[in-house]
Amino acid sequence: MEQTLDFEYDCITEEEVSEIRHALESGDLTEAATKILENLEQLDNVKLDIAITGESGSGKSTFVNVLRGIEDDDEEDAAATGVTETTMVATQYPHPKHPNVSLWDLPGIGTPNFSAEKYLQQVNFEIYDFFIIIASERFKSNHAKLAIEIQKMGKSFYFLRSKVDSDLDASKKRRKSTYNEEKILNQIRENCIQSLKTECIDSPNVFLISSFDLTLFDFQAFEEKLERELPSHKKHAFLLALPNMSLEILKKKKELMMSEIWKLAFTSCCAAAVPLPGLSVVCDTAILIKTLTSYRDNFGLDEQSLQKLAEKVDKPVEDLQAVIKSPLVKEISYDIIYKVLTKAVGGGVMLAEYILSTIPVFGSLTAGAISYTSTSWLLKSFLEELSQDAKNVLIKALETSV
Repeated sequence: MEQTLDFEYDCITEEEVSEIRHALESGDLTEAATKILENLEQLDNVKLDIAITGESGSGKSTFVNVLRGIEDDDEEDAAATGVTETTMVATQYPHPKHPNVSLWDLPGIGTPNFSAEKYLQQVNFEIYDFFIIIASERFKSNHAKLAIEIQKMGKSFYFLRSKVDSDLDASKKRRKSTYNEEKILNQIRENCIQSLKTECIDSPNVFLISSFDLTLFDFQAFEEKLERELPSHKKHAFLLALPNMSLEILKKKKELMMSEIWKLAFTSCCAAAVPLPGLSVVCDTAILIKTLTSYRDNFGLDEQSLQKLAEKVDKPVEDLQAVIKSPLVKEISYDIIYKVLTKAVGGGVMLAEYILSTIPVFGSLTAGAISYTSTSWLLKSFLEELSQDAKNVLIKALETSV
């Protein structure tokens, strides 16, 4: 049966599929691998520019920092925060691990002479993929005017209501006996929606968030909406750049990386490859080392990420390291790859026919089956290990003493 490309995160165009198929049919494996490698490099370099705007004091800069996994003002490249407007010009903040993803902290929009059209021109609106409009109280005329102007210019925008945790704390103090969190959240959301409707925004979606804890309230719903609406290559960049704040995010990252393994395994076994001594396996160890390093870093298991997480949850970093099992967290080297591939080759022949039948485009390919299968096995095995370690670390980090 003919194989089809039907992967949720498999960012490869029909034109690229055609080029790969043509190269394979002509027997040019190197050319096919080159095309796949080009696709992978394009994905790694996809630019995503997110504009964060709103009135002064709404928490724009804090939101920029938390999405980049950085504490307010504690690090050199953190966006400046404060009770007064600290952002005077559009300021770019690249993601520390994914520099192709940038969050832009835009100047506040609450000035008396605010003009949405002039504002967008001043901040170079054309460079952004979408806008996040933040309000810490109710949404006002300026927010609506900006959204309408953004829509006219063909861009997407999203309304986020920040500091919801502060509202709940205040309400709890005022209404100790009648406090109902769900009811209050619905009231806040409905008030925001009605304010925007009054300003001629049709069917507005408003997401309630706390910048200090993105696991609360509507952030997951907001993230899922972006997943649905972003082009596949932009979604790829967005998901990898998200902080590892929940098991659901970790699961999505694993799925995304798993969907790319067939490309990586095939490329590794064909492009600039030499046989490993003593093995009937051909692979590019540089590609494997780079890939495994990216797995570790995307799951936040590198030393710097673990240290920052430990400080955030006020626990010794040793407690987090204690639940990690994969040797890759400590070392990613040629020796590690060689040892694991040695084990993989034993079952390579038996697995080759089955696994190759699932590969898009070249499902019937038999040349290099052992190399492909062994490399694929290695990547999947370590991805599973690191994924489980990331889950264990997050669970340990969020664990509270009784």
